[in-house]
Amino acid sequence: MGVPAFFRWLSRKYSSIVVHCVEEKSKECNGVRIPVDTSKPNPNEVEFDNLYLDMNGIIHPCTHPEDKAAPKNEDEMMVAIFEYIDRLFNIVRPRRVLYMAIDGVAPRAKMNQQRSRRFRASKEGVELVEEKSRIREEILGKGGYLPPDEIKERFDSNCITPGTEFMENLAKCLRYYVADRLSNDPGWRNITVILSDASVPGEGEHKIMDYIRRQRAQPHHDPNTHHCLCGADADLIMLGLATHEPNFTIIREEFKPNQPRPCALCGQKGHEIKDCQGVAREKQGEHDEFADSMPASEQEFIFIRLCVLREYLERELTMASLPFPFDFERSIDDWVFMCFFVGNDFLPHLPSLEIREGAIDRLVGIYKDVVHKTGGYITENGYVNLERVELIMQAVGVAEDNIFKKRKEDDEGFKRRNKEKKKRMKAQQRGPAYLTGGQFAPQALGGRGRPDVVQNARHQAFDMRMQGRDQHNRDAAQSLKAMMRNGSQAGTSDGQDGRGVKRKAEDSDSEPEPEDNVSTYHRPHTLSSSLRVINMDGRNILVNSSVTCSPKLLNPLG
Repeated sequence: MGVPAFFRWLSRKYSSIVVHCVEEKSKECNGVRIPVDTSKPNPNEVEFDNLYLDMNGIIHPCTHPEDKAAPKNEDEMMVAIFEYIDRLFNIVRPRRVLYMAIDGVAPRAKMNQQRSRRFRASKEGVELVEEKSRIREEILGKGGYLPPDEIKERFDSNCITPGTEFMENLAKCLRYYVADRLSNDPGWRNITVILSDASVPGEGEHKIMDYIRRQRAQPHHDPNTHHCLCGADADLIMLGLATHEPNFTIIREEFKPNQPRPCALCGQKGHEIKDCQGVAREKQGEHDEFADSMPASEQEFIFIRLCVLREYLERELTMASLPFPFDFERSIDDWVFMCFFVGNDFLPHLPSLEIREGAIDRLVGIYKDVVHKTGGYITENGYVNLERVELIMQAVGVAEDNIFKKRKEDDEGFKRRNKEKKKRMKAQQRGPAYLTGGQFAPQALGGRGRPDVVQNARHQAFDMRMQGRDQHNRDAAQSLKAMMRNGSQAGTSDGQDGRGVKRKAEDSDSEPEPEDNVSTYHRPHTLSSSLRVINMDGRNILVNSSVTCSPKLLNPLG
């Protein structure tokens, strides 16, 4: 799943780490497709040694894509996975190792998250099928047009888990695919292919990292090996940094927000399933010859160069006048550890630390201030010094009050701006309460008729005042009659007097806000004394005030 908003923050702050991939396309000659020769030098001007594929990031978008129609059967899914791997191999062109890792049994720390996610996916899938059938009946009942519903089994994404028949078939197909490419593709002949299927426990990215660590421990390991890891999770960036390899690159699809998705009923883009009107698809070409053509904008890939990110972090984490020698690799481990506080697959983030609010920069600033007191680094060989972590947590606790205050101010300012916007829109819809007439009446631009000439300005102003007052009196009389009528009806029905009615909630300038007991900027207060005597209506009441209560409950106690 990764860390939300981490990659967006990283790419904005260190923009040089992102590079667009150069991809060589296959050509056609006399109707015959000529494949790309991957044995030639890499067009990206970088020669990679090892390519690691986190296969679950490939299986999910190929089996149930979001931007195009889903495959009809399992065979089409396997072909889509093969084409995706071919495309990645064409871009990276590894020269030594190709490692394909499929998620096995997950660690116990992540099982609960996986279970909740899969239960939710199953429930949403059933609800989608019911909604599609209901909307289809409504559209067809109104005379709309929808393409015939193909009778096929709905693909359940929960089968992408260890121990299922789908994963067993996938492993067999991948073995056949690897054997075919090793025999027929010249770019595959001199590389070692390793397939770790779902029968091997552990998540794909962690199996890849374990393989890299084992290779580093070998005596014949080349420290200049250039690694390339494919995956869309943001925590892969932290795992790549934790390997301490000087040449490490991550390849992933370029994220393009607000991309239109096809409707699940009619297959057309531009609307969702709930807004489908059952309109026939327009012809693409004179004889609809472009109906099955590929989309104009194909998904592109980008490189994340961790070697450049290491240079950025070295400039940022370098500290002078330390009581101990500075070690950049140890500071990288500390930076990765501090990023755990903003959340990952196993731990929730702290309430006061949000990446969108600059939490990582704040942690780095605190770390550079506290490291002089700790006398050393936070981590060492994978172990954490909790006494030094406690100093950082104390500094975060000091800054929490300012964080919550600013968050509350931003929240209140957002609500205030929305309320003012609603008032402006409501005033524009109403228009002016009274429009002048005669000489001073508003006229349309370019109008033919011109207003009459004012003979006596004093008489004209007097007439305008009288008209406005008469109109105001008529409006007041009508509103008073309505109030009396409504008041009498309310009095007869509810036993109330007929003095009038309250304004509606939507007419009020100050809308009541629901009480928020969950926001992180609400701090409870504890009364100092355990017992208090309160005089209410001449009675002395003894209350226990040692309980914790919200600030709103303190006002009635005085």
